Amino acid sequence: MKIKFKETEIGMIPEDWKFDVLSRHLYIKGRIGWKGLQKSEYLKDKSGIAIVNGTQIQDNKLDWTDCGRVPEWRYDESPEIQLKERDIVMTKDGTIGKVAFIDKLPEKSSVASGIFVIRSESGNIDQRFLFYYFKSPLFKWLIETRKEGSVIPHLYQRDFEEFPFAYPLISEQSAIAKILSDLDSKIELNQQMNKNLEAMCKSIFKQWFIDFEFPNDEDKPYKSSGGAMVDSESGRIPNGWKFGKYSELVEVITGKGLKREEFVENGKFPVIGANGELGRTDNFLFNEDLILTGRVGTLGTIHIIREKAWISDNVLISKTKSKEFFYYSYYIIKNFDFESLNRGSTQPLITQTDLKNQICLIPDQTILILFNRVLSSIFDKIFANHLQNKNLSQIRDSLLPKLMSGKIRVPVEAN
Repeated sequence: MKIKFKETEIGMIPEDWKFDVLSRHLYIKGRIGWKGLQKSEYLKDKSGIAIVNGTQIQDNKLDWTDCGRVPEWRYDESPEIQLKERDIVMTKDGTIGKVAFIDKLPEKSSVASGIFVIRSESGNIDQRFLFYYFKSPLFKWLIETRKEGSVIPHLYQRDFEEFPFAYPLISEQSAIAKILSDLDSKIELNQQMNKNLEAMCKSIFKQWFIDFEFPNDEDKPYKSSGGAMVDSESGRIPNGWKFGKYSELVEVITGKGLKREEFVENGKFPVIGANGELGRTDNFLFNEDLILTGRVGTLGTIHIIREKAWISDNVLISKTKSKEFFYYSYYIIKNFDFESLNRGSTQPLITQTDLKNQICLIPDQTILILFNRVLSSIFDKIFANHLQNKNLSQIRDSLLPKLMSGKIRVPVEAN
């Protein structure tokens, strides 16, 4: 059946959707100052109550590991901002509109002064549908039209409460939210699986190349099974191994700068900087497995790339001299002390020469080949999960504005 639309101040919406302002449906509270809170009141240990601020909002969730903490009486004096499960928190200062959905509340918690606490209270709005509304392009546009502050942008509560809001029946809201949250759940599951796989790889590296318990010819742990060890300048190492320069394993080169006009919004290939993708372009420099690390500004970030890409000139590229050296080189460079390699005065800087000359352990090539074979199968799964997440994210981001505007309708069974 063809969808009929009606005109509103935020554009066309389905005829059967309702149109209102947020304040008619939501509980929205923010801390007004700190009621005389002194810096000395923050607790250095893990006692007291967790205080959430904008830095804890990461990837639409809360990172509880680094919250500030205050005495419990500070929590008790502001019951209006005490957090509950299924609350939404949103930044209202600086980077406005970062949101997190609280699935589980690990402990009593409150919020800092730059955060809104939001929950549905009319009974007509599904809380998770609301969360996805806050992630939609429409909501981001509304923020841009209402934020104030030339130095530190701010979203006032009175303006936020009057944001226009279009919504279907709550049954359809729940169905929309389920589609989007199922995609997010699969992405999160893949991310967690990759963390576990990466931890496994790190453990194997330690076991083989720090503890020297790689498998011997009888598939037993080398050192504890009496494997021959010899003295070196850095302690005892397996017989046949040595210390040498990183350049024995890799060729180190620098990426290439890209002119502004060469960036293309929907380019075919990513432009990779020290912290990840900088944009897109229609040209590529490399089409092979590479190890990347920041050259200037950001030091110590290590990435693997396996796709056609343009690598920027703020990145040092390690191209292994043999494919069997790849994963060993990756974990070796992750263990380098980049602070000691820093030559920058005004900003961090490392040179090709210093990276090439970094001393590292050079194992027997037979062990390197075996290690690379073991890790290749694990990293194949990691990259497959990463690619699936990229595709799922594109599907979610494509569906989100269409579902939230009613351009795509979700069938809901009648009660």
